[in-house]
Amino acid sequence: MFIQLDFEIEKPIYLQLVEQIIAGIAKKHLTPGERLPSVRNMAADIGINMHTVNKAYQELRQRGFILIHRQRGVVVNPDGPPLADETYMTELEETLHPLIAEAVCRQISRRDFLQMCDEIYSTYREGGD
Repeated sequence: MFIQLDFEIEKPIYLQLVEQIIAGIAKKHLTPGERLPSVRNMAADIGINMHTVNKAYQELRQRGFILIHRQRGVVVNPDGPPLADETYMTELEETLHPLIAEAVCRQISRRDFLQMCDEIYSTYREGGD
């Protein structure tokens, strides 16, 4: 599994790790039931603290992307994450509002914004990089 973290940006490392694993699942680079490295191995592989990896894994577990078993270790949820419900849709809308507001302030056209969204969405649906 290829994880690329940016230590120079303000986004916390554990969130970058969460986002990269979710992206790997969305792009089908990680498949349902696939084992992920242990907390210790993941930390050593990418050169970060074990507590950071543990925090990322706990976040992914809470969101339904992975399962953590005492015997089998960490696996991508064989059933996939829970489908979008009303709560998720509300959170998604709340996340999009400030992004869209800033895009409008910076005079990005609706067409350009939607085209960018469509291109990004396609990379995940098609499993691209």
